[in-house]
Amino acid sequence: MSDKIHRVRFEPVGVEMDVFEGETVLDAAFRQGISVMHGCKEGQCSSCKSVLVEGDIELLKYSTFALPDYQKETDHILLCRTLAYSDITVELLNYDEDLMRRSIAVKEYDGVVTGVTPLTHDIRLLEIALDNPLRFWAGQYVDLTIPDANITRSYSMANPPSSPTRLQFIIKKYPDGAFSALLDGALQVGQRLKAKGPYGTCFRREERTGPMLLIGGGSGMSPLWSILHDHVESGENRPVRFFYGARTRRDLFYLEAFAALTAKLPDFRFIPALSHAEPDDEWTAEIGFIHDVVARTLRAEGLDGNVDAYSCGPPPMIDAVLPILQISGVEPERIYFDKFTPAVR
Repeated sequence: MSDKIHRVRFEPVGVEMDVFEGETVLDAAFRQGISVMHGCKEGQCSSCKSVLVEGDIELLKYSTFALPDYQKETDHILLCRTLAYSDITVELLNYDEDLMRRSIAVKEYDGVVTGVTPLTHDIRLLEIALDNPLRFWAGQYVDLTIPDANITRSYSMANPPSSPTRLQFIIKKYPDGAFSALLDGALQVGQRLKAKGPYGTCFRREERTGPMLLIGGGSGMSPLWSILHDHVESGENRPVRFFYGARTRRDLFYLEAFAALTAKLPDFRFIPALSHAEPDDEWTAEIGFIHDVVARTLRAEGLDGNVDAYSCGPPPMIDAVLPILQISGVEPERIYFDKFTPAVR
């Protein structure tokens, strides 16, 4: 990275910052605690898509699904792939003043593995103790690095921010996953790790009274579990509906914990759904894909007021849920999501 510094100005918010040559605009924002919209940080999801108003830049390799050629020709850029070679002005297409107000500078933390627990046949709970406390908002994530193996992956915290040194992560295990495949024996208690963050814009908005929808599948449970428990700790009183999609009964977990929360909270419902229920599941609750269950539930309940919706999980699930929420009357600016895009090798 060069020592040469350029100035970046974000419009229409009027925020300015410095960027080194060789440093992406998004990394510079993270370093200086300026939270702009972002997702995968790897040029795949389009969350940080913006427009270059003026200045000289270079775009690193990216997916044309995130930035099609016709948009590149109209000066659209991805902040996570943008290198500046002069002072530049960027128009943010998506921005959240609350997000920018609550920015936290990204830092690196040393930690140690304290536990790995099976939750289902392919989901594990990873627990880490940090040497120093990490400040974050419920729903955010960090990059976890195993220094000895030179492996880095992004995972959302499952614990609320009230536990800043004892982090938990609900992780789906893949047979060929560079990180997740290590969770059944190779990653031992006592293993040193590094955590870098916090990242993510799908975090709990505080001091709101309307209904809250939490929608997830697979390891999307992790940030939603953090959001839910942060909400409980806050003492705020609002209707909460937690939707969780799974294939079969053996893919569900934390059912006893959800039952306890249902008994404790005044207007809370956990709504699991099985998309491929098997005969021996003996399942009598919701059947089908989670976006269809969300649509049916919202039609039946008719939740009123300013609804906040948080959706976390695989891209196909998110893509199916978003139009359902908008058709159901949830304001676009109150829909927050985190697409769990595949890691780039």
